[in-house]
Amino acid sequence: MATCHVVFFPFMAYGHMIPMADMAVLFASRGLRTTIVTTSSSVHRLSKSIQKTINYTHQIALHTIEFKPNEAGLPPVIDNPDQIITNEDLSRLLEAITTLQEPFEQFIEISQPNCIVSDMFFPWTIETAARFNIPRIAFNGTGFFPLCVANAMLLYQPTVSSDSDPFVVPYLPHEIKLTRKQLPQIDSEEFKVFLKVIIQAVEAEAMSYGVIINSFYELEPEYVRHYREVLKRTAWHVGPVSLWSKNTEDKLERGKKSAIDEHQCLKWLDSKEPNSVIYVSFGSLVKVPSSQFYEIAMALEACDENFIWVVRNDQEAMIPDGFEARVKAKGKGLIIKGWAPQVLILDHESVGGFVTHCGWNSVLEGVSCGVAMVAWPVMGEQFYNAKLVTDVLQIGVSIGDVEWSAASMCDGVKRETIERAVATVMGVKEGDAMRMRARELKEKAKTAVEEGGSSYSDLTTFVEDINAFRNVNSPTF
Repeated sequence: MATCHVVFFPFMAYGHMIPMADMAVLFASRGLRTTIVTTSSSVHRLSKSIQKTINYTHQIALHTIEFKPNEAGLPPVIDNPDQIITNEDLSRLLEAITTLQEPFEQFIEISQPNCIVSDMFFPWTIETAARFNIPRIAFNGTGFFPLCVANAMLLYQPTVSSDSDPFVVPYLPHEIKLTRKQLPQIDSEEFKVFLKVIIQAVEAEAMSYGVIINSFYELEPEYVRHYREVLKRTAWHVGPVSLWSKNTEDKLERGKKSAIDEHQCLKWLDSKEPNSVIYVSFGSLVKVPSSQFYEIAMALEACDENFIWVVRNDQEAMIPDGFEARVKAKGKGLIIKGWAPQVLILDHESVGGFVTHCGWNSVLEGVSCGVAMVAWPVMGEQFYNAKLVTDVLQIGVSIGDVEWSAASMCDGVKRETIERAVATVMGVKEGDAMRMRARELKEKAKTAVEEGGSSYSDLTTFVEDINAFRNVNSPTF
């Protein structure tokens, strides 16, 4: 039988491209033919992934399709979701990417793969898969727990007297409490297109051959079983995919080139005691207004902990006058302006805590590096992820009473609250207990991706399932 050929089709945002590119490297390392399909403006993000497979039996192939957003009235510069400023821009992008269907299907007809691993934001690939009679595998970029919570909330409308009153999410293995203000608020006119795509994504997932998930069984066993046995969904866990890259260079330039020199970063970390550094990062999409930025700065200075704070280039002007000089003089703080080598930093023994927006990639990287977390969710499914961290795994604390932001805006938390949360995760009593649990998960994550581990074995099962499909189904190329 010819080697199984898998086509990966990631959405163009870093949070989606990085794990799917890692997944393609993983598949190639197991002897599969892999091709990543992307747009010309995103292709440069994948060069490192391809280089990793140069000595494999099958190097990752890259296929570029032209994205012509002008045909949808979208300025070319905004085909990078990480640069999108407004919800209107996002809606225009989600409308415009439907123009990728025709060139994508032309490529599928020529390349004749055995399956498509498609990002959730391309729900129309379910039509492509049906047309050519090959399996479509959905990739949501999240875990089993948030998928189970999201499914429960599709079926349940909480009856509470106010948006701040907690309610128990039904149908789940644990008692998970949320408030209405922590739920996605996407029923307004500005989210009309986004909501339509999300509904299409849910429908496409239900019709897909299965879902591939960047997680591992030991992290969320009750929810792996719930998803498969109660919700009756086919799914394979193959993560944490960040652990398949084991050398320093891969960690340094995961996603894109780091804004800080490796030796400078490691030298600073090496000078600190174990578990004495708190790492602060809100990912590539969350917006931090100047008022909240100031509160974070003042809290970090007041808590007197060693810290690394990742500041996006467009936030650099918000750094308070004299702040950087003061913390540098004390040897307490390192500010990284731009892209940070997150896995390299989190995995250093001096790092004991992580202030995070709870994007799934960040949560999984925090778990894989065994750190305690301050959960500060902002948007998407991040409030669900935060509940996994604080309530189920008990490896972090909540930042407090924050609400879901339609504008992806991190706001409204005072310095005293931030200071208390940081003190808790960095403290001896609660913090050490969280770190102990996190480090147990770190070891389980490492074992999961090794031969015989749960994720290694699930990838073997995935390949067997795809081969079984092609043995009894004839593609229509």
